[in-house]
Amino acid sequence: MKKIVVLLEKMVEDSEFLYPYLRLKEEGFDVISAAPEKKIYQGKGGQSFKPDKEFSEIKNEVFDAVIVPGGYAPDLWRRDEEIVGFVKKHFENGKIIASICHGPWLLISAGIVKDKNVTGFFAIKDDLMNAGAIYDGKDWVEDGNLLSSTNPQTMLPMMKRLVEKFKE
Repeated sequence: MKKIVVLLEKMVEDSEFLYPYLRLKEEGFDVISAAPEKKIYQGKGGQSFKPDKEFSEIKNEVFDAVIVPGGYAPDLWRRDEEIVGFVKKHFENGKIIASICHGPWLLISAGIVKDKNVTGFFAIKDDLMNAGAIYDGKDWVEDGNLLSSTNPQTMLPMMKRLVEKFKE
């Protein structure tokens, strides 16, 4: 069974956390959420979420995919060396990294976007390009084990592709 972690932090974009979490559980995958602390986090839209695990509990585990939702949470994750290292390690080991909207901020800090096709919310286009990513503004893109989408609406086909990749 495929093991997936969805990152959680305050000010996450509610739907970008909740949809992948529930969608992948619905497919029968082993899905957990992880955050810096095991407490209630409020999403950008006002919903409250409690992570399944504290990040310190899973930092040495290996997952088949890491989901990086957007909102303002990626700006906090990118400041946490353990989370940055966790994403980098998974990417370098060929695991899927799927980011949504502002999620690529964390990927930039992990140093994994150079020469990769990556998309994200239009406001981070310059950040992606300055980090060496190939940005063409498409709704969602796939480049090897890296999937990215621009917003909550475009994450739907990206998540469909993630499920397909696991069923190949």
